Amino acid sequence: MEPKVEHSDGFLLPGGHGSLTRGVARAVPGSVHALALGGGYAVGPRDGRTVYFGRNRPLVHVCVGEDDQQVSRRHGELTHRHGRWWLRNTGRRPIRLPRSQWLFAEDGAIPLTEGYTPLHLPGSRDREHLLEVYVTGLDGDQRRSRHDADTDPPRPYALTPDEKLMLVALGRNYLLREPNPKPLTWKEAALWLAELQPGAGWTAKKLEHRVGAVRDRLSRRGVPGLTRDEVGEPVGNALNDNLLRELVRSTALVPTDLELLG
Repeated sequence: MEPKVEHSDGFLLPGGHGSLTRGVARAVPGSVHALALGGGYAVGPRDGRTVYFGRNRPLVHVCVGEDDQQVSRRHGELTHRHGRWWLRNTGRRPIRLPRSQWLFAEDGAIPLTEGYTPLHLPGSRDREHLLEVYVTGLDGDQRRSRHDADTDPPRPYALTPDEKLMLVALGRNYLLREPNPKPLTWKEAALWLAELQPGAGWTAKKLEHRVGAVRDRLSRRGVPGLTRDEVGEPVGNALNDNLLRELVRSTALVPTDLELLG
């Protein structure tokens, strides 16, 4: 059985502590704050330092899902290595990350970016337990209010006219604002494109190849969830779903683009 943890290196965050979404008070650059419903823990950076979280309060720095046996006693850990905090799943169930990515125990550790990261631990009867994590940036400062600053415009990804047309056809349901949209099948989208451009030679295989090229391009730019290695098997619609959600989020595709389909 794991030994009880010590809290002497950092400090406890009380239950009822404000959400970390607005940042943290001034802290040592590279510090990490982790917060759950019943409280949390904050500690500065040092190689090898580890923050444990899970259901068994004596065994962890941050107790999450205390009354839910679907959460492991030690469900995960945050470890500082080479100037960064790394997240590892040590529990029996996966951890849901932003952009609907899942981290499994066999995946190994992943680095956390500076700023706010919400982690969701699935529990029993559709429950989910939130663990908020905040990594302080190099300036060590709290986020500043920018009430009067100009709004940063979205930066949509560049698409050729043919790419936009095929992605609008494939992602029609996303632009129609359906509650749980799914991509059209390759065959359905190719038939639609063939009607719009009879001489372009659209087939399901051609469409699959062209969309795959767009996914590869965006993946090289750092967009997650666009490769088989990232989403795992069975892939299903996951790659195209992640692609279309990112294109809509970035405004590379907008509802008025449906006009391209006539």
